[in-house]
Amino acid sequence: MPQENTLITIVGATAIGKTALSIKLAQHFNCDIISCDSRQFYKEMTIGTAVPDSDELVAAKHHFIQNRSVFEDYSVGHFEKDALTKLEELFTKNPVQIMVGGSGLYVDAVLKGFDEFPDVDSQIRIELTQELENRGIEDLQQQLKELDIETYNTIAVDNPHRLIRALEICIGTGKTYSSFKNKPKTPRNFKSIKIGLKADREIMYDRINRRVDIMIESGLIDEAKQLHKHKELNALQTVGYRELFEYFEGNFTKEFAIEEIKKNSRRFAKRQGTWFRKDSEIIWFDFQEEVKNIIKTIETKL
Repeated sequence: MPQENTLITIVGATAIGKTALSIKLAQHFNCDIISCDSRQFYKEMTIGTAVPDSDELVAAKHHFIQNRSVFEDYSVGHFEKDALTKLEELFTKNPVQIMVGGSGLYVDAVLKGFDEFPDVDSQIRIELTQELENRGIEDLQQQLKELDIETYNTIAVDNPHRLIRALEICIGTGKTYSSFKNKPKTPRNFKSIKIGLKADREIMYDRINRRVDIMIESGLIDEAKQLHKHKELNALQTVGYRELFEYFEGNFTKEFAIEEIKKNSRRFAKRQGTWFRKDSEIIWFDFQEEVKNIIKTIETKL
């Protein structure tokens, strides 16, 4: 085993097989798994976030799975602090630990540090929220495209919370949101090995479509129905729930809502790919690669 603390991080698009790989690696290295999927923190959102099932949770010890409520304010900054504290504890037991997730911002927060943004006038957010309600999300997306194309190309622009957050920084500071990113951060007391899973686009999209079908069969509509009255919460500005809220309100048919979930999930996967492809440190494998070959690569880096 290495003397140096090492965090093996598994990344890639939604439905690519990250959970299955992370469990096999955790079993091999006899370690725990830090989940950094920003949607799986919430205990009220099980089906729509593809939380590991009971067998998977037993197969390896997971942290930050359904440990929060949608009614709590839990930001990427909070997660960074909590994850680093947990890793410090875990590294005393084993110098190798695993992190897994498709939320690039949350991965970067743990590995590099969270970017600090200046305070801006709260009235800007109020006005942007009003604009969202009155004119729709497309107007805000166009504003961000004009003010900060770099951020527009990298954040989830169909997430109103993320969109408004980026815009309020642009408007409130007169600078781009992206200009506050990638500043020097506190050094980490561990090294990182990043493993990415990929597939041809057609295969990936087929896996996403099938996952959505399984979610619907597993009761996603009933789960979303229970959460509909809380639809304004930030945690629920999420693919799989927003579309069903539109169905409950009579704006979509059930069939159209399901197709929208598939379409928006595919768009989300595309954005994940854009985010992770920028990182030259990621070692990429086909999603069907034999685990023993991935382990062999990791062990040469330890």
